[in-house]
Amino acid sequence: MTSPDDRPNSSSLSVTRRAFLGAGAAAGVAGALGTSGCTDDGVSESRFNGSAFGGQPNTVADLDDNIYTRLLGVRPHIGAHEHITTMGGSRMPPEVLEAIVEANEYFVDMNELTEAAGARVAEVMGAEAAIVTSGGFASLLLGSAACLTGTDMDRMRALPNVTWARRNCLIQIPHRFSYDHAYRAAGMTNVYVDSREEFISRIDASVAMLPALSAIERGSPIAPPRSMERSSPTPDTVILPEEMIDIGKQHDVPVMIDMASDLPPWENLRRFIDLGADLVVVSGGKGILAPQSTGILAGRADLIEAARMQNAPNDYIGRGMKIGKEEIIALVVALERAVRIDQTAEVEDWNARARWLAEELAVVPGVVARYAMNNGGYADVDLEWDQSVIPVEPREFKRILREGTPSIVYDGTTVRTRQLRPGEELLVANRLKELFTELSL
Repeated sequence: MTSPDDRPNSSSLSVTRRAFLGAGAAAGVAGALGTSGCTDDGVSESRFNGSAFGGQPNTVADLDDNIYTRLLGVRPHIGAHEHITTMGGSRMPPEVLEAIVEANEYFVDMNELTEAAGARVAEVMGAEAAIVTSGGFASLLLGSAACLTGTDMDRMRALPNVTWARRNCLIQIPHRFSYDHAYRAAGMTNVYVDSREEFISRIDASVAMLPALSAIERGSPIAPPRSMERSSPTPDTVILPEEMIDIGKQHDVPVMIDMASDLPPWENLRRFIDLGADLVVVSGGKGILAPQSTGILAGRADLIEAARMQNAPNDYIGRGMKIGKEEIIALVVALERAVRIDQTAEVEDWNARARWLAEELAVVPGVVARYAMNNGGYADVDLEWDQSVIPVEPREFKRILREGTPSIVYDGTTVRTRQLRPGEELLVANRLKELFTELSL
């Protein structure tokens, strides 16, 4: 086990395209492409792309021969997309994987671990308290439950059957989204209103919580991030998170800010706590690069205590949202890594690869590949093509791309480099150029 100072960081893991092409080709890219991943007696061994704890770019051969293909016949893909849960989320850094392995070696009291990990997360976020959860949805549900019950044990036992008056979750319609059934799952009654004036006038003794999406600040659509040209600014009629927090303070109603995937900007990690939000939700498996099955609920000590009491391993509404000791440790390690590394340099690296990729694709006849800043604060490749030259619809193109070799997935009109490890943009560029050429008239 290495010390924290000796663990690899983003800069030590990075390889330039020159290093990937030069050293890789000279010292064994061909060898890596041909690695079987099996010992001589046929027993499969774990390869992690040639490193004890991962961190290396995928190769074409790796994508064809890996734990998913060998064990289940499921083909992985190059993730030129956002941290999409349905597409596998993100990839954990080597030190996070190392932490999982070490954490597995010991037994601990889960209540002690939950409290200690929460205290460390709260310290990093500048919050009064926090808990590590089994994901963003779990954080939303547990935060809602805490607002409904406080630390009243009888009410905890009653959830989700709420018989008391203070049970409404008041939502301005622009803040409505597909996960708001998490509030209902806790026992809330969701009430939707449109205008600012109607929203404020509707706050009464029946309202238990005011939720808000941090992504609303970046315009529409809220997710995933879009190029500035493909997004529109937030209308003045929408209550932004800072104003929502003020409204909650004025009416003594807790405000929960869902910023599950809104990192970067990294100041968001503490910003809403500093503004006075009662609860803040963060996904572990997105920008933080913790396990996909982790999340954070941070905020007011009394509400976090109410959420902790109802969370696993306790036998209340959160019992089914169990999170393992290894995942808890991994979330803490990933969070500490995220605040330790140079996030500005990290984003600049994503942007540099996006610029390179746009330049590579722009030379293909009929293709329009633009380096474009998105409303999430980093750059992507906005991709279009002239269908009189390349006669294929985007949906069909993406299907062919996904089913080909290597399999590549991107979202919307945007090819993203955020999740690509250095060198994987080569695979994306080469395959896209190859496919555009094959489909051209």
